[in-house]
Amino acid sequence: MSDLEAPLRPKRKKGWVDYFVHFRWIVVIFVVLPISFTLYFLTYLGDVKSSMKSYKQRQKEHEENVKKVVKRLKQRNPSKDGLVCTARKPWIAVGMRNVDYKRARHFEVDLSAFRNVLEIDRERMIAKVEPLVNMGQISRETVHMNLALAVVAELDDLTVGGLINGYGIEGSSHLYGLFSDTVVAYEIVLADGRVVRATKDNEYSDLFYGIPWSQGTLGLLVSAEIKLIPIKEYMKVTYKPVVGNLRELAQAYIDSFAPRDLDQDNPEKVPDFVEGMIYTPTEGVMMTGRYASKEEAKRKGNVINSVGWWYKTWFYQHAQTALKKGQFEEYIPTREYYHRHTRCLYWEGKLILPFGDQWWFRFLLGWLMPPKVSLLKATQGEAIRNYYHENHVIQDMLVPLYKVPDALEWVHREMEVYPLWLCPHRMFKLPVKTMVYPEYGFEHERRQGDTPYAQMYTDVGVYYAPGPVLRGEVFDGAEAVRRMENWLTENNGFQPQYAVSELNEKNFWRMFDAGLYEQCRRKYAAVGTFMSVYYKSKKGRKTEKEVQEAEQAILETPDAESN
Repeated sequence: MSDLEAPLRPKRKKGWVDYFVHFRWIVVIFVVLPISFTLYFLTYLGDVKSSMKSYKQRQKEHEENVKKVVKRLKQRNPSKDGLVCTARKPWIAVGMRNVDYKRARHFEVDLSAFRNVLEIDRERMIAKVEPLVNMGQISRETVHMNLALAVVAELDDLTVGGLINGYGIEGSSHLYGLFSDTVVAYEIVLADGRVVRATKDNEYSDLFYGIPWSQGTLGLLVSAEIKLIPIKEYMKVTYKPVVGNLRELAQAYIDSFAPRDLDQDNPEKVPDFVEGMIYTPTEGVMMTGRYASKEEAKRKGNVINSVGWWYKTWFYQHAQTALKKGQFEEYIPTREYYHRHTRCLYWEGKLILPFGDQWWFRFLLGWLMPPKVSLLKATQGEAIRNYYHENHVIQDMLVPLYKVPDALEWVHREMEVYPLWLCPHRMFKLPVKTMVYPEYGFEHERRQGDTPYAQMYTDVGVYYAPGPVLRGEVFDGAEAVRRMENWLTENNGFQPQYAVSELNEKNFWRMFDAGLYEQCRRKYAAVGTFMSVYYKSKKGRKTEKEVQEAEQAILETPDAESN
């Protein structure tokens, strides 16, 4: 058996859950989609109502809501009440990780009112927003001004708070880094009720660098000031087909945005957007985008493709046509390009609705798409949830760019998941070591894509049913994720915490750096008030006793006494 050849596996015996999952489309069409559409519409009306208020009025409401949060925190009795937790229902979160930590006793703080865009400052090029503002809402408010967040995550439902405290990436991240790298200030309510503004150069700079990836365990985020960039009306997208082995596909992806002469900061050589899709072990399409004016897009001979219409071919399938017709270019309205994967949830929509990509379904019911991920989670019981953990992969592997060929071969050998999504991002060299960080000495290696101030990483998105599952063979999803996590740790990679993790506490802190995070936990009295990020991310039910004992152990360490 060659290094890339997947091992032979025995056939798996089907149970009742298999048949329920197979026919789950019935529940999705008649229950999930109508409710999703209604919720989307109501949310849109709420956004319209909010946009009709002046920024001054929104700021006044914000200040009143912050006072309510402070008052609520001060009502907590540490000896009687559980750890602080938001009142958001567990199934509402977009991530696939089950929010089991909310099953332990906790003290709820309601942040549901924090969903307004507070200010668009054109002079400072800053958008001040509350944590529940989602990507669809912010792009609707800014794009018509020819402005946008530097990083706009693709799915409409993803919120600012989730992208900051968790993980956010887009095709522009090879320029600007992850979503949290574009934030210039955080407004945080600390455990003791203090409201502070943290920036990279004020007295709360340690908190500023500690917040990303902390999952809301250092304080309650109530607003953020985020970098804006000037944009144009259209995105000129180039689709380049590539045929070869996985290492050749990986190199074509790297070459699409990382000049071999290392001139990575040259806008003439580096596109505004980058994305790669690997459809099979021998075929992929690399896409690059550059902002274009309305005048350029509408010149004679240019093709304009409004991908946002409900009846349009799903984007990943549209891109795949380059494998047959060869390289081509087209112009996509910028906002529609930002949210190109929303309607079909990348390619997960194909598993949820096997015929959802057919022309007749798109024309008749495509306007109901997409189903809300939160509703999909709410309509699955424990058995179905466990089924997906074992027979489905939704993971992102963040790896140094030069290790992408190895990562693609590893995924093929261990999981056989296709398509794969490739998206590069800068990992900046910061003045402090945060939970995620570039490789030591990367600036001296100067590999393709790197600069003296940032190492280029890539998100290898692994979303779909593995090949063995599709063939009806035995597949141990939990064990595959454990092997993936070990591979990432050994190769200086990271696993976003929205996904289901099999890491124990020791291995969690082998992957992530605990130094600054634990320092902030103690300094800002988060220990004993907020659950630690490991226990919040840990798979499985968290008992009150387990969580409290973990917090007490931290409080009793010598370091805690000296701080």
